[in-house]
Amino acid sequence: MTAARHATRVNALADALAASAPLHLRDAAQLLGVSEMTIRRDIEKVPDRFGYLGGYIVPRAGDAPYVMAQEQGAHEAAKAAIAGRAAALIEADDTVFIDCGTTTPHLVRALPDRPMTVVCYALNVAAPLAARPNVRLILLGGLYNPSSASFAVEDGLATLARLGINKAFLSAGGVHAERGVSCSNFHEVAVKQAVLRLSERRCLLVDGSKLGKLRPAFFAGLDGFDTLITNEGAGLSALRPAFSGTIITDR
Repeated sequence: MTAARHATRVNALADALAASAPLHLRDAAQLLGVSEMTIRRDIEKVPDRFGYLGGYIVPRAGDAPYVMAQEQGAHEAAKAAIAGRAAALIEADDTVFIDCGTTTPHLVRALPDRPMTVVCYALNVAAPLAARPNVRLILLGGLYNPSSASFAVEDGLATLARLGINKAFLSAGGVHAERGVSCSNFHEVAVKQAVLRLSERRCLLVDGSKLGKLRPAFFAGLDGFDTLITNEGAGLSALRPAFSGTIITDR
């Protein structure tokens, strides 16, 4: 009987997450009419289906929203190479900001095994970081946006303003020689702009497919970055004259 009730709760929780993810533990307990401890025990028994992060229950990566999922497999080799070059810039005890996106999770996997503080606002970045013993994790929360697996940070901007960031690694959907740097999601703009103001070194991580492209949410001019980390591509030659910072590529 206990196993049957557990299965019923797990299925109900999956349905609730499909409708609105993530779901706060307190809300899940109220929805299912059980204690928060019961919910915690339920999700611990099915780690392949649910994760628990910062008080929120989230679906595992296999249930990632379509918009994010369709980007995750694109240009994987280039993204991994870019992440490796970015990771080489991180020193012990740095405070690092890692943006949302599909390139930045590669950076998480490439991080050197040394003590650091990492600030982020995306679940696909925070979840693997939470398991790293040398990382002090600061997750900026808010309303969750499944399309980018990130939070719309509002109150968290005050927390961000109190931090000293040595190196920031930002992503973008478009990098244009004349129109600057842009992304697809407007809720990311305030976070990206705040980080650019606060960071000592500002690095833009984009694969060659983003060069020459323009997305709807503008957040910075090219002069907002010190370093561009990318792979060689047709768009880079047009971008070089417009960017005065350091360009790190695979050549």
